[in-house]
This record gives sequence, structure tokens and C-alpha cells, in this order.
Amino acid sequence: MNFDLEYIEKLVKMVSDSELTELTLEEKESAIVIRKEKEVVQAQTIVPQTIAAPVSAPVAQSAPVQAVEEKKEDTPKGTAITSPMVGTFYMASSPGAKPFVEVGSTVSTGQVVCIIEAMKLMNEIEAEVSGKVTQICVKDGEAVEYGQVLMYVE
Repeated sequence: MNFDLEYIEKLVKMVSDSELTELTLEEKESAIVIRKEKEVVQAQTIVPQTIAAPVSAPVAQSAPVQAVEEKKEDTPKGTAITSPMVGTFYMASSPGAKPFVEVGSTVSTGQVVCIIEAMKLMNEIEAEVSGKVTQICVKDGEAVEYGQVLMYVE
């Protein structure tokens, strides 16, 4: 992944000026995580086995980014399915119903894998790739943010 400093600075400004608390961009096995904590925006590039220092000059580091260590230890396999919006994650169409997918389920492109409730609307989230669900990263009924990884499909 090769992002230029100007692009990263624009992302940091976007997070800083918005109500977002975190923005994650992933490509293959690399990611950029921009996290806002107490009005401080942090930007960090994550590359397997290599951890870069914060990339934006005006960024103050108030707390270490724990996601870096978690990602290094528990590298998930497959393609990430991320949340396209802020809302509440549901694994099934209604309470007590069978979940759309479980770890080990085979999914095909366009298949509904979960629901994100946003502003009283139920939004069906579809798989962008075909494969086997290797990990579900969110619990049923949990709040999710834009770009947050919901599950991985290999």
C-alpha cells in the first residue's frame, strides 16, 4: 500500500472535522488507521511486521494505538466485509431467527450476510466476494462505525 502524505493529511483533516471517531482503510495486508480520541486525531500506517511512526506532523500522540498489536498477533485471513454506515449490527432478520451466516458458512457475491440498522432503517449488507466466512468480528446487537470490519471471507 502506498499512500502519499498529502492524501493521509486530507484523511486526518476529514476525521478531525467530522463526528467520526475512527477511519480504517485496508488493502490486502496493509491498513491505515486514523483514530480520534479526546479531540486528538492519530494516523498510523500498519504493515505486517513493520510499524511506522505517526505520519502527520500536527498529530499528538496521547495513547498507544492498541489495534496495531492486535493486528500483528491475530492476522485474519480473507477479504474484509466492512460496515458502509454507522448503526447497529444484526446477524439475523429478527430476534430468534437463524443467522444469515456463521463462521464456516459459504457465501456468494450478493448474498445478504447481516443487517445494519441505521435511523430505524434495516439495511441488508451483501457479500462483495464469494467464499467461506472465517471470522465474525462483531457481536449481534453491537454498535458499528463506518468502515469497521464486520467479518472476513476467504
